[in-house]
Amino acid sequence: MLISLLLKEPLTFLILASVLVISLVLHELGHGFAAYLFGDDTAKRAGRLTLNPLAHLDPLGALLLLFAGVGWARPVPISVAKLRPARLGLLAVSVAGILINLTLATVFGLLLYRLYAGDPQTVYYALVKNNPHGALGVAAIVFFYAGVINLILALFNLVPVPPLDGSRILLSALPKKYQPLVWKLDRYAMYTFLLIVADLRLNGPISRMLDYAQTIYLGMIFGG
Repeated sequence: MLISLLLKEPLTFLILASVLVISLVLHELGHGFAAYLFGDDTAKRAGRLTLNPLAHLDPLGALLLLFAGVGWARPVPISVAKLRPARLGLLAVSVAGILINLTLATVFGLLLYRLYAGDPQTVYYALVKNNPHGALGVAAIVFFYAGVINLILALFNLVPVPPLDGSRILLSALPKKYQPLVWKLDRYAMYTFLLIVADLRLNGPISRMLDYAQTIYLGMIFGG
């Protein structure tokens, strides 16, 4: 839980919270900007094409991030009827946030790799001993959390159930006659989200998939 870090490791808390906020904002901004490119100005008119965190963060979702480790930002409003072409537009909007997170995970992973190759001892003490030495040590912590968090956000949102982006990707690929069934699942989004939270807390299939992906990601960086 993020809140437990506040007293124990305030620097780590500040870095982790900042990375989470920035990553969530960029994810949602990606959705809104993609929709705008495909003819839907709903997000723009709602003031969501901005880097201002206050426009994107949900109070309850932010509190759950702090106390439960899982939360959400405010979904960007999208009008599917305005997207042209509709199917491609919906797909682009759905994957935009995921692609942004994957890009950030790649960039920060490469930065951490270069830092580790140049000064492995500093990175070791920063990440393993939680004892950053100077600017390089702090940079190692920033790059580590920025990479891992964005990787997890990208993969987590690929799960094909509402309210996650994976359900919209699935929707864009289905024949029109089956699409209403997926839309109807939106009414159960809170319940499916709670099931996902339970999975993450109880080390279920989604949790194990994310752990496995994180292990591969860090192995590529540190040569493990």
